[in-house]
Amino acid sequence: MALAVAVALAAAAVPPVVHNRVGDSIAIDGALTIKSIGKKQNYNWSDTVYRDQDVFSPKSVNFHPDGSRFYVNSLEGGKTVVYDAHTTAKLRVIEHRFDSGTGPLWATPSGYYNFTHYKDGASRAFMGKPVESAFSHGGRYLWVPYYRRTFDLNAQDPSAVAIIDTRADTIVRMMETGPLPKMIRCSNDGRTMAITHWGDNTVGLVDISGDDPTRWHHLPPVIVERQLQLNFSLSHEVNRDSNSGLLLRGTLWLPGDRYLLVSCMGGSGGIAVIDVPAHKYLGRLTGMSNARHLIADGGNLYMSCNSAGLMCRVPLDSVNAAISRGGRTMPLRGITTCRVGGGARTIEASPGGQFIFAACNSASGLYVVDTRTMTCVGHINIDSYPVGLDISRDGSLLVVTSQARDHHGGNAVNLLRVTYAHPVAVEPLPADTLAADTVAAKPAPGTTNDAGGLSTDGIVYLAIFLVIALLLLATLWMRRR
Repeated sequence: MALAVAVALAAAAVPPVVHNRVGDSIAIDGALTIKSIGKKQNYNWSDTVYRDQDVFSPKSVNFHPDGSRFYVNSLEGGKTVVYDAHTTAKLRVIEHRFDSGTGPLWATPSGYYNFTHYKDGASRAFMGKPVESAFSHGGRYLWVPYYRRTFDLNAQDPSAVAIIDTRADTIVRMMETGPLPKMIRCSNDGRTMAITHWGDNTVGLVDISGDDPTRWHHLPPVIVERQLQLNFSLSHEVNRDSNSGLLLRGTLWLPGDRYLLVSCMGGSGGIAVIDVPAHKYLGRLTGMSNARHLIADGGNLYMSCNSAGLMCRVPLDSVNAAISRGGRTMPLRGITTCRVGGGARTIEASPGGQFIFAACNSASGLYVVDTRTMTCVGHINIDSYPVGLDISRDGSLLVVTSQARDHHGGNAVNLLRVTYAHPVAVEPLPADTLAADTVAAKPAPGTTNDAGGLSTDGIVYLAIFLVIALLLLATLWMRRR
């Protein structure tokens, strides 16, 4: 009886499941139109038009800088799925499965991240659970950190980050990380990668100067206030989404790359400030609550405040002024807010910065904020429960990923076309863009992964091909008789 009550209470806490329909659209103040043009889903098996069996708890999405592809991280599926940005056809499935955490693919252990619970952890087979991702070297490499290695039940020991060469969409290097990494961001000068460890209040830094991945190496991690001492059970799962200290999440390099901002979704909140050259945590910017995602656009810092369902904005000049004043707490001045949907998660700006789009989890919607007035001007339903979002370079395609909550909703990637009344011209890419070099630009019937295997769809196509081939051989044999 007690178990039934607990289950009922958990179900009641989850907002109702919403599914958008392909073809749904909204027009906003004559300024833009958003239309649902398709989806990749794995919640309705009878829908053969949009079903994609490689979509399993899609956490995040990133468009390649050259606009040719977008990458979706299926967290529970242990896959990064690559799609053509123009046709939305699946190009490739990159599997995050390994026989060992050692070998020629792996960087030499740095000594900063040690296995203390699973002494043989470095040599264990595992599947990595891809969370977020970020590009480096002009889009040549895509970095994908893992929430945890599957054998590490409560994410207490080192996780890892996969480095994908986007010319072939294959993993070319693996590096260790701290426990439970989530956000990852490349510095503006392209020389340092920051990996934020949700699991123990630390931020990892990797020197990626130069073009040779074998020479990239870890720098000392920075501790935000106090590093957690992890000693959870090895047999009973705990909720590491909440039992993780300051819950470090949103990560942003300020112009000049001296300061790194990291939002604190737990503790007393705020945004941690790290002096990167000094490898030192300075203190926290205050004035906002439960900030999750951080972006900079048009001279402003924008924040999604998850629990309150708010979008916040503050001039970067105010951020720098607060840091200059110093102190362990640094109050921000000049914050303006706008209410969006509940559970505001990932945010991205349109080209030119007139609009900010927000994936709102509890509200199961994509919300639009006009930055000229800092008001919410509309929203469109998204398959429950949206978490990740990215927009194409020209602003015409929005992709939103949705994960389940307590086994409700999720397993969906929504595709939305955005049409602007006054589109902003986008500067052409340099002549040395990677588009001409990529070998993953054409879809194949069976999309291959790093291990040389096939995706689920590829297996189906192969089976059909083999059946047809056998039938043809049987027919020829019968004729010869």
